[in-house]
Amino acid sequence: MDVRGGPESAVDPRALDEVVEFTSGLIRIDTTNRGGGDCRERPAAEYAAERLAAAGLEPVLLERTPGRTNVVARIAGTDRTADALLVHGHLDVVPAEAADWSVDPFSGEVRDGVVWGRGAVDMKNMDAMILAVVRSWARAGVRPRRDIVIAFTADEEDSAVDGSGFLADRHAHLFEGCTEGLSESGAFTVHTGPGRALYPIAAGERGTAWLKLTARGTAGHGSKPNRANAVTRLAAAVARIGAHEWPVRITDTVAACLTELAAHQGLSVDPRSPGFDLDAVLERLGPARMLVEGTVRNSANPSMLSAGYKVNVVPGRATAHIDGRMVPGGEPEFRATLDALTGPDVDWEFHHREEALEAPVHGRTFGILREAVEHFDPEGHVLPFCMAGGTDAKQFSRLGITGYGYSPLKLPPGFDYWSLFHGVDERVPVDALHFGVRVLDRALRTL
Repeated sequence: MDVRGGPESAVDPRALDEVVEFTSGLIRIDTTNRGGGDCRERPAAEYAAERLAAAGLEPVLLERTPGRTNVVARIAGTDRTADALLVHGHLDVVPAEAADWSVDPFSGEVRDGVVWGRGAVDMKNMDAMILAVVRSWARAGVRPRRDIVIAFTADEEDSAVDGSGFLADRHAHLFEGCTEGLSESGAFTVHTGPGRALYPIAAGERGTAWLKLTARGTAGHGSKPNRANAVTRLAAAVARIGAHEWPVRITDTVAACLTELAAHQGLSVDPRSPGFDLDAVLERLGPARMLVEGTVRNSANPSMLSAGYKVNVVPGRATAHIDGRMVPGGEPEFRATLDALTGPDVDWEFHHREEALEAPVHGRTFGILREAVEHFDPEGHVLPFCMAGGTDAKQFSRLGITGYGYSPLKLPPGFDYWSLFHGVDERVPVDALHFGVRVLDRALRTL
């Protein structure tokens, strides 16, 4: 869809300074989420709420568990009949082992034009962009056409039960009218060769299927024969799951991504044709294959094992955990396959489950998101992709909100941004943050 002629920028020089200041400031607030409730987002939530309030908004702070704080605010649009738009980011981060880093991971250091620290990529950079854009609008007197709901959430890096899940289940009224949402993991530069700058926008997510396996057997002395050994039964099931080769299942979003990637490299492919050879196409795509190869099938990776308490005692019970992911429409196959792989001696259950998502890639919304990026980088090429993992968009989808991953950044060649998600020496260039503020401003006001 042609959406050229979007609004002129409302981003002022102060917004460019603030996005760097806020990224650094949020990083300095340690919101490490170690799982199992071990996190405290409240200081970061208060930091965000104070800056929203200074822009004339009325943020509310909401907690399911003390210290696990969420922030929600609404910007009133000029068209009271229009659907609302949700823009959200999470405040928690994964752990960082300081000894492995070049800098203190919670220093928020700005050095040589780069902001360093845990959350610089996932996703305090986007949180800062949202704050900077909203405040620049307040200074310029800008009002969007439709209501925009801003949400900063807790607990995204674990189960989201204290964050977006809590908000969707207990405070749905705050998101009244929202039909679409924007958040993390999309619209950043992926360089796949000289002159090939791609900007993948997330328009899908594989479903989450974290599993608990339990094997039961006969407890007994370790020196005696035991043909009902729970550890043996569990180990065999885990080995079968880890070795299983899942069949290819190409969804609409992945098909669109493959088609555009191929066209960008001068190839013509039809992922829906009977003789489509995925492996051959991936080989020809080169580095760009990383945008699709993790999302063309279901997956199940063993990640945790637990059994026994003494070497000469065979336990009667053993457990394992599996990180499973399901492509859109792939849950029936996933369930049937797990039943077959675990066999009669091992039970399995969902420890945590969330739906797979897909969003339209040929309509007005995706066209606007594409145009905003390409307006500021005319040489870039925007395309849809499906995320291998998931985001808070899963929980907000319970409210009928269609989500896109859109945290725009223009990155220099050689900057391996993708490897920095949950990685060591997480960092983001200042220039990329400036680009992101401008793109986000244009996209939101056009939407």
